[in-house]
Amino acid sequence: MNGYSVLKKPADVMLELAEKASQLRKQKGYSQAELARRSGVSLGSLRRFEQTGQISLENLLLITQLLDRLADFDEVLKPIENLAEIEKLFSDRMKK
Repeated sequence: MNGYSVLKKPADVMLELAEKASQLRKQKGYSQAELARRSGVSLGSLRRFEQTGQISLENLLLITQLLDRLADFDEVLKPIENLAEIEKLFSDRMKK
């Protein structure tokens, strides 16, 4: 992470994802070559990802599927619920 801001930059997130994927790969006992073969992602793409964080979304999803973490993406870009609207619905009911 950069030293000037508490907010992460895309490059920071990319490297963190790469490190987490590498750790999961090792925990599952896969070599890079085995993970590449089993996921259908080229070995070069997997190596580049683990070194730089750069990977296509499709390849990232293929890797996370093999690592049993595809469901983690269910929360990505999930719309934020508007709690004020929900509270208003309940307060309107209480007035009646």
